[in-house]
Amino acid sequence: MLEALEKRFKATAPACDFCSLRFHHQKDEYLLVRQNVVQPTCTTCDSGAMITVIDGRGMGYAATSDLSTAGLTTAAREALTWARRTSGRSVVNFSRIPYPHPTGDYEGNRGEPWDSVSRKSKLDVLRLECARLKVHERIVDWKASLWHTELTTLYLTSGGGRVYQRTHYLVPSLVAVANEGTITQRRSSDGHTWSRQGGLEILQQDGFYDKAPVIAEEALQLLHADNCPSSTMDLVLAPDQMVLQIHESIGHPLEMDRILGDERNYAGTSFVRPEMFGTYAYGSPLLNVTFDPGISGEFAGYAFDDEGQEARKEYLIKDGILLRGLGGITSTARSGIAGVACARAQSWNRPPIDRMANVNIEPGDSSLEQMIGAVERGIYMKTNLSWSIDDSRSKFQFGCEWARLIQDGRLTKVCRTPNYRGISSTFWRSLKMVGDETTVEVRGSPHCGKGEPNQVIRVGHASPPCLFTDVDVFGGEG
Repeated sequence: MLEALEKRFKATAPACDFCSLRFHHQKDEYLLVRQNVVQPTCTTCDSGAMITVIDGRGMGYAATSDLSTAGLTTAAREALTWARRTSGRSVVNFSRIPYPHPTGDYEGNRGEPWDSVSRKSKLDVLRLECARLKVHERIVDWKASLWHTELTTLYLTSGGGRVYQRTHYLVPSLVAVANEGTITQRRSSDGHTWSRQGGLEILQQDGFYDKAPVIAEEALQLLHADNCPSSTMDLVLAPDQMVLQIHESIGHPLEMDRILGDERNYAGTSFVRPEMFGTYAYGSPLLNVTFDPGISGEFAGYAFDDEGQEARKEYLIKDGILLRGLGGITSTARSGIAGVACARAQSWNRPPIDRMANVNIEPGDSSLEQMIGAVERGIYMKTNLSWSIDDSRSKFQFGCEWARLIQDGRLTKVCRTPNYRGISSTFWRSLKMVGDETTVEVRGSPHCGKGEPNQVIRVGHASPPCLFTDVDVFGGEG
């Protein structure tokens, strides 16, 4: 089928300065057992292609699920029409951008293929883990799920470019909800972040089979815990909460289309301004942030982005100084600021825009025990529960599922409804210690939304635990 698609593209590509075809084929299966009852299986399959044309100063694109010669011809004609209509009317002169003609292949991790085990066997696993969550009558809701995605893409250009990429994604989840009187508490395995590239081997590697009893007991534990105290104190964040902190207060603010104002009507802009790159102290000298689609098993790994740019590791922030933005070829040409291979589209019917991929905090030299031991009075928080951040990605407020107070270098009592707030720039400058390589966890999220029309895309974040000083911590209700 892909060979036929290549032949049709060559036959239908119009005479123009540049033309590309981006084919996208995605298969999803979602399995869920809730309260020991198997829920209806959800399976989807979606295929289509987008034709992009650059002619003169303009760009146009058109998408179609009709992959016949007639369907591609119609899409190519519409894309060419839009390219000519937009010539001289865009904020960028597309004729000056050297879009590449790449060649290459990428096959993501898949140690134990999803299809190597029957659906019944996978549901049996979920039944068992779901049952293990119901450890007490006060567990009032409990569920176990697996979400698998297989994605195949083919990128072709009129100059002979051809990139084939195939990836497999797995999102496991365990959730227990406990209630007593007016108190309801949730404890989960993921907090929206337990997502990896790979096959069923991820379940063993990441301890899926050990988590259910711990999650359930911690949910019950929270029912009788004191509410989180409100005070300024030191804060240690576990990797599963660092994912959200990185995502909201580093990833989104560094997306160049936000900085250039393209997102202002939908999801806001950014406190980062173009003149900050190269000099601005985004965080303390311990803050090192990389864009790295090459980390094995991380959720947003790939070899080429959806504009055909080859992906490689780059420092966004080094020793605390802001160096690069999350901008693809188009935004880099438009802004003059160094970018990365991050132009990505949700599907065949969406154009590539500037997106996070794998945005990670590089490890430091501290163990978790050393971080805890360095705190005279503070709190250790795990697993994201809620988030809120303003339009410019500056002021934020995040809540976690679980926390323990720290007193004189030791973990003490558990507390519930822990929250903290801050301002992105001052928060990262308060970074005091960063966990070493042994503490890093590779995680991600399948639910990052952005753009008009909206695009929900996968992102990856690897991080060690981190210690921040003098943070505004407060309790909540529930």
